[in-house]
Amino acid sequence: MTSIEKKTDELLDELLKECNSPKEVLGEHGLLKQLSKRLVERVLEAELTEHLGYAPHAQEGRGSGNSRNGKSKKRVQSEAGQLEIEVPRDRNGNFEPQLVKKRQRRLEGFDEKVLALYARGLSTREIEAQLEELYGVEVSPALISQVTDAVLEEVRAWQSRPLSAVYPILYFDALFVKSRQEGMVKTKAVYLALGVNLEGEKELLGMWMSENEGAKFWLSVFNELKNRGVEDCFIACVDGLKGLPEAIEAVFPQAQVQLCIVHKVRGSLKYVPWKQRRAVAADLRAIYGAATLAEAEQALERFSARWDETYPAISPSWRADWSRLTVFFDYPPQIRRAIYTTNAIESLNYSLRKVLKNRGAFPTDEAIFKVLYLALNNITKKWTQPIRDWKAALNQFVILFAERMPK
Repeated sequence: MTSIEKKTDELLDELLKECNSPKEVLGEHGLLKQLSKRLVERVLEAELTEHLGYAPHAQEGRGSGNSRNGKSKKRVQSEAGQLEIEVPRDRNGNFEPQLVKKRQRRLEGFDEKVLALYARGLSTREIEAQLEELYGVEVSPALISQVTDAVLEEVRAWQSRPLSAVYPILYFDALFVKSRQEGMVKTKAVYLALGVNLEGEKELLGMWMSENEGAKFWLSVFNELKNRGVEDCFIACVDGLKGLPEAIEAVFPQAQVQLCIVHKVRGSLKYVPWKQRRAVAADLRAIYGAATLAEAEQALERFSARWDETYPAISPSWRADWSRLTVFFDYPPQIRRAIYTTNAIESLNYSLRKVLKNRGAFPTDEAIFKVLYLALNNITKKWTQPIRDWKAALNQFVILFAERMPK
């Protein structure tokens, strides 16, 4: 323990000696609130001393042309609750406090607390109740909206930022939210693009909104990505939306499109009653779990012979999408694991749905973007490592796409 830590502990022991209950520490007139008030006021006094150039009652102040001129009372919101502080003034009126600026009503850190609650999916009314319960702070929904609206500028800058020229892998998917417009509740699709960059790090490239998920809108998303600097991707992983692969290839003609195997299996099992799903799923696994494309084709033939009579829609569906379902067979295991499914973006969507599940219809599209952007910030903080086996995968990409790798 350092000498500073020891002195701090001794001071805390002295302060807490007369406190007999949590209320005396955390209550309306508790120790924590009083310490916060005194700390703020001491900092403001120090700021005024620096501004004037002399300490209170110092000889240098005589004839200096400016002096202390009493104090004014001011109420500010803080994480410790509402504080009534005294702000020192100077006679010339040109003192500009920095800790609590003129007309500032919230101490630094308070806005962050509001944003953190908003990012977890709480509505403005719920945040209002939470802050009042925890800190004894009365905050209006209008103030909360004002704090969160400040995020929109950040969202616009993030959405238009330049991107890398090459992403070895891109994932595309959409989730659905409810928005209330002119009294009517509409379901809207929020499109997400997730990239894996050359360092193997996941990077969310953007989010867009439309009233439905369609290949035509996806085409506008791909064009925007290209306008922001994306020149190439090696493999694009998507679900089975009709027209989506063609939209990707129209903008990135060299990209290979891998349809998500997990989506395909789920779609196939919709035709199968519960008691036979395990057997059908096992035979489908023999197809996509094969070591080579030739073995996968043989497994599809066996599946067809066994199940076509009972479930005639499944194997023809796999054959129709075969060229895009089997792209991953061209690659070694390190790359296959990353591209045969869109799980990377599906898990992201799952986290976002947990944030949205307690929300009803959003009042505006901007409210949707605010919540999702703040939630994404929390999620992406955990993306601290490259994806699994990335160095081995990158070495394979360097060999396979030597002419397309950045110099």
